[in-house]
Amino acid sequence: MKQKYLIFRKDEESKLVIQEFAELDKEILTLICEETYDDINIKSAIEKGKDFLVSELRTQNLYPINLYTDKIAESVITLYNSGDNESMELFFDDIEFLAKDSVPMELLEDFEEAEDDIDDLLKDEFDEDFEDKGSINKINAPLKVADDETLDIDDDN
Repeated sequence: MKQKYLIFRKDEESKLVIQEFAELDKEILTLICEETYDDINIKSAIEKGKDFLVSELRTQNLYPINLYTDKIAESVITLYNSGDNESMELFFDDIEFLAKDSVPMELLEDFEEAEDDIDDLLKDEFDEDFEDKGSINKINAPLKVADDETLDIDDDN
Protein backbone atom coordinates (compact mmCIF):
# COMPACT_ATOMS: atom_id res chain seq x y z
CA MET A 1 0.00 0.00 0.00
CA LYS A 2 1.24 3.47 -0.79
CA GLN A 3 1.01 6.14 1.87
CA LYS A 4 1.76 9.84 2.01
CA TYR A 5 2.21 12.04 5.05
CA LEU A 6 1.87 15.79 4.70
CA ILE A 7 3.43 17.71 7.59
CA PHE A 8 3.00 21.48 7.98
CA ARG A 9 2.80 24.19 10.60
CA LYS A 10 0.01 26.69 11.18
CA ASP A 11 1.99 29.50 12.80
CA GLU A 12 -1.05 31.74 13.26
CA GLU A 13 -2.61 29.04 15.47
CA SER A 14 0.70 27.67 16.86
CA LYS A 15 -0.16 24.20 15.62
CA LEU A 16 1.50 21.31 13.79
CA VAL A 17 -0.68 19.33 11.40
CA ILE A 18 0.02 15.84 10.05
CA GLN A 19 -2.24 14.45 7.35
CA GLU A 20 -2.11 10.79 6.39
CA PHE A 21 -3.13 9.73 2.89
CA ALA A 22 -3.44 6.15 1.66
CA GLU A 23 -3.93 4.58 -1.75
CA LEU A 24 -7.37 3.04 -1.40
CA ASP A 25 -7.99 3.03 -5.16
CA LYS A 26 -5.31 2.57 -7.80
CA GLU A 27 -3.21 5.74 -8.14
CA ILE A 28 -5.65 7.77 -5.97
CA LEU A 29 -4.52 8.93 -2.54
CA THR A 30 -7.31 9.52 -0.04
CA LEU A 31 -7.07 11.49 3.21
CA ILE A 32 -7.67 9.00 6.01
CA CYS A 33 -6.46 10.92 9.06
CA GLU A 34 -5.53 14.44 10.17
CA GLU A 35 -3.98 15.17 13.56
CA THR A 36 -3.27 18.60 15.03
CA TYR A 37 -0.68 19.16 17.77
CA ASP A 38 0.18 22.17 19.96
CA ASP A 39 3.54 23.75 19.21
CA ILE A 40 4.42 23.83 22.91
CA ASN A 41 4.06 20.04 23.26
CA ILE A 42 6.01 19.35 20.06
CA LYS A 43 8.87 21.70 20.98
CA SER A 44 9.06 20.15 24.44
CA ALA A 45 9.15 16.62 22.95
CA ILE A 46 11.89 17.64 20.49
CA GLU A 47 14.02 18.92 23.39
CA LYS A 48 13.58 15.61 25.28
CA GLY A 49 14.60 13.52 22.29
CA LYS A 50 13.32 11.62 19.30
CA ASP A 51 11.63 8.87 21.35
CA PHE A 52 9.54 11.42 23.24
CA LEU A 53 8.63 13.09 19.96
CA VAL A 54 7.53 9.77 18.49
CA SER A 55 5.30 9.06 21.50
CA GLU A 56 3.84 12.58 21.23
CA LEU A 57 3.09 12.17 17.51
CA ARG A 58 1.39 8.79 17.86
CA THR A 59 -2.30 8.96 18.65
CA GLN A 60 -5.21 6.57 18.59
CA ASN A 61 -5.97 7.62 15.00
CA LEU A 62 -2.42 8.15 13.71
CA TYR A 63 -0.20 5.21 14.63
CA PRO A 64 2.22 4.41 11.79
CA ILE A 65 4.84 1.67 11.97
CA ASN A 66 8.23 2.45 13.54
CA LEU A 67 9.99 2.93 10.23
CA TYR A 68 7.47 5.55 9.15
CA THR A 69 7.32 7.20 12.56
CA ASP A 70 11.10 7.66 12.67
CA LYS A 71 11.07 9.46 9.32
CA ILE A 72 8.06 11.55 10.34
CA ALA A 73 9.82 12.56 13.57
CA GLU A 74 12.99 13.49 11.65
CA SER A 75 10.89 15.62 9.30
CA VAL A 76 9.17 17.38 12.20
CA ILE A 77 12.55 18.13 13.80
CA THR A 78 13.84 19.49 10.48
CA LEU A 79 10.69 21.58 10.05
CA TYR A 80 11.02 23.13 13.52
CA ASN A 81 14.80 23.66 13.29
CA SER A 82 14.60 25.33 9.88
CA GLY A 83 12.13 27.95 11.07
CA ASP A 84 10.46 27.93 7.64
CA ASN A 85 6.73 27.61 7.12
CA GLU A 86 7.19 25.04 4.41
CA SER A 87 5.33 21.79 4.35
CA MET A 88 7.01 18.41 4.05
CA GLU A 89 5.74 15.38 2.17
CA LEU A 90 6.82 11.82 2.88
CA PHE A 91 5.94 8.98 0.52
CA PHE A 92 6.08 5.32 1.54
CA ASP A 93 5.43 2.19 -0.48
CA ASP A 94 5.18 -1.15 1.34
CA ILE A 95 6.59 -2.97 -1.69
CA GLU A 96 9.99 -1.41 -0.98
CA PHE A 97 10.03 -2.91 2.51
CA LEU A 98 8.86 -6.34 1.40
CA ALA A 99 11.62 -6.75 -1.18
CA LYS A 100 14.17 -9.51 -0.61
CA ASP A 101 17.11 -7.13 -0.64
CA SER A 102 15.77 -5.19 2.34
CA VAL A 103 16.61 -7.97 4.84
CA PRO A 104 19.35 -6.72 7.18
CA MET A 105 22.63 -8.63 7.03
CA GLU A 106 22.54 -9.36 10.78
CA LEU A 107 19.35 -11.36 10.32
CA LEU A 108 20.88 -13.35 7.47
CA GLU A 109 23.96 -14.15 9.57
CA ASP A 110 21.79 -15.28 12.49
CA PHE A 111 19.82 -17.49 10.12
CA GLU A 112 23.01 -19.11 8.78
CA GLU A 113 24.20 -19.81 12.34
CA ALA A 114 20.85 -21.38 13.20
CA GLU A 115 21.07 -23.48 10.04
CA ASP A 116 24.40 -24.92 11.25
CA ASP A 117 22.81 -25.79 14.60
CA ILE A 118 19.99 -27.64 12.84
CA ASP A 119 22.52 -29.65 10.83
CA ASP A 120 24.15 -30.75 14.09
CA LEU A 121 20.80 -32.06 15.32
CA LEU A 122 20.37 -34.22 12.25
CA LYS A 123 23.60 -36.22 12.74
CA ASP A 124 23.12 -39.94 13.40
CA GLU A 125 24.73 -40.12 16.81
CA PHE A 126 22.93 -42.31 19.33
CA ASP A 127 23.81 -43.04 22.90
CA GLU A 128 24.75 -46.58 23.78
CA ASP A 129 21.58 -46.85 25.89
CA PHE A 130 19.50 -47.07 22.73
CA GLU A 131 21.38 -49.90 21.08
CA ASP A 132 19.59 -53.20 20.48
CA LYS A 133 19.26 -55.01 23.84
CA GLY A 134 17.10 -57.86 22.68
CA SER A 135 13.36 -58.30 22.34
CA ILE A 136 10.78 -56.05 23.90
CA ASN A 137 9.16 -57.43 27.03
CA LYS A 138 5.40 -57.75 27.19
CA ILE A 139 3.84 -54.52 28.40
CA ASN A 140 0.83 -54.75 30.68
CA ALA A 141 -1.43 -51.85 29.81
CA PRO A 142 -4.43 -50.88 31.95
CA LEU A 143 -6.55 -50.45 28.80
CA LYS A 144 -8.06 -53.37 26.95
CA VAL A 145 -8.58 -53.16 23.25
CA ALA A 146 -12.09 -54.13 22.14
CA ASP A 147 -12.60 -56.70 19.46
CA ASP A 148 -13.29 -55.48 15.97
CA GLU A 149 -16.98 -54.82 16.69
CA THR A 150 -16.86 -51.54 14.80
CA LEU A 151 -16.53 -53.43 11.54
CA ASP A 152 -19.77 -55.39 12.13
CA ILE A 153 -22.12 -52.48 11.38
CA ASP A 154 -25.59 -53.44 10.24
CA ASP A 155 -26.90 -51.41 7.34
CA ASP A 156 -30.53 -50.40 7.89
CA ASN A 157 -30.83 -49.11 4.33
